[in-house]
Amino acid sequence: MLHGAGALTRSRAPDLLVVGAGVMGGWTAYLAQVGGGRSVTLLDAWGAGHARSTSGDETRITRAAHGSDRLYTRWSRRSLERWKRFGAEHGIELFVPSGVLWFAHRDDGFEAASIPALDAEGVPYERLRPDELRDRWPQIRIDDGLRTCLYEPEAGALLARRGCLALTAAFTTSGGSFHRAAVRPGRARGGRLLEVRDGSGRIWSAGTFVLAAGPWLPGLFPELLGRVIRVTKQDVIHVGPTAGDGRFHATALPAWCDFDAAYYGIPAIDGGGFKLAPDRYGPLFDPSNGERVVDPDSIRLARAYLRRRFPDLAWAPVVETRVCQYEATVDGHFLIDRHPDWNNVWLVGGGSGHGFKHAPRIGEYLLARLDGAAEGEQDGPDEARFRIAPRVPGSAARTAGDEMARTWDLF
Repeated sequence: MLHGAGALTRSRAPDLLVVGAGVMGGWTAYLAQVGGGRSVTLLDAWGAGHARSTSGDETRITRAAHGSDRLYTRWSRRSLERWKRFGAEHGIELFVPSGVLWFAHRDDGFEAASIPALDAEGVPYERLRPDELRDRWPQIRIDDGLRTCLYEPEAGALLARRGCLALTAAFTTSGGSFHRAAVRPGRARGGRLLEVRDGSGRIWSAGTFVLAAGPWLPGLFPELLGRVIRVTKQDVIHVGPTAGDGRFHATALPAWCDFDAAYYGIPAIDGGGFKLAPDRYGPLFDPSNGERVVDPDSIRLARAYLRRRFPDLAWAPVVETRVCQYEATVDGHFLIDRHPDWNNVWLVGGGSGHGFKHAPRIGEYLLARLDGAAEGEQDGPDEARFRIAPRVPGSAARTAGDEMARTWDLF
């Protein structure tokens, strides 16, 4: 037996060990724990909602429009109900029902493609002419060739960091075991992973492992995922409305998406600023050691967009900036698949800029697979999209197709 500071120590093996307390790992661990029948351990290198995590910013948009993709429309609606139920059960506000506006520059764009799926899934929406938009929200500029708007009144914003912290707290209250540990795969035998190890030499064993390590996932499996998931730096800008001006708060203005212009934003919540960010892929980024300082050009581009759509905020002061990251798959679809060499290891990630809103359903889906459900039993044959391979660049509805393919050509 080894003794002393350098000795390897072992934890008692749970049925399920989840690596990553971001939104995907957090929901998976929580649902596994409260569902009964499993002992669950959750690990995270820095803790839930930490500043380096993709899930750690304050707010995320939740919306049902996903182009013609009914599966994501259905998943987002089911997930929102889960978020609202969780908030009510635990007495914490996690959803701000601001609604979401889509600015459409074409009659045949992403917004129009979303309508059949919204109809099929019974999601309420309105189509607004520019003059109707101006009458309802005069703080929005419409004279730049805007064709129409799609409005989702039941959508809004999720409080991201608060949600991750609440999930981890509820998980531990329900009997789950949470630890701060940065781990990597350890020994394997007979097609099964036996353990993960942290930097201190501690060994963590389990019957089944779920690695939901967000932007660190491709670094854990570079040969397997290095060309499947790409981590990019995403600059987020918050500007401050004039004192006493409530027109840009969530009580007076919806969250919004401008698909063709590749910008999105969330109105001010809880005294914060008006948030806007580009929905395009930034430079490659190291989530552990990358400096989280926005590029000055990101502020210039944000002001240019504000002049175009929200002119009264064009020269509002920047009150906060954030750097987060996308961990985007080559096709924009999530990664939810068994490791090809270890039959007790599942890899979950590739949020691709739209994962937060779907996380409760991702957790449900994964646990059903752990319980033996086959692809096709829950949501139809489209579940094959979540496999590690093959992946076709630009195939997800949220991407701009050839633009995404060009991005990956550089990778």
